[in-house]
Amino acid sequence: KIFARPYFRVALLPDPVGAEMCGMLKNIVAIGAGMVDGLGKGPNAKAAILRQGLLEMREFSKALYPEVRDATFLEACGVADLVATCYGGGNRLG
Repeated sequence: KIFARPYFRVALLPDPVGAEMCGMLKNIVAIGAGMVDGLGKGPNAKAAILRQGLLEMREFSKALYPEVRDATFLEACGVADLVATCYGGGNRLG
């Protein structure tokens, strides 16, 4: 409650393992996105890397930890952090 404000939303996820896997695997996808940038392949190629990368993040996580929830990959720790990492370094790793 200390962080809950009208202008700041805090959401607790019931899937800490899934959140950790997202945090780790998005960096691997970001390497691929950086390679696409370096090769000058354009935004469509980068979008394809992100799309396939997110799918493979989920598949790999579920192979290791079957209890990981699919919905976790659609949360801020999943697709949102993946996009932030791959497009401009506007996240904590930036």
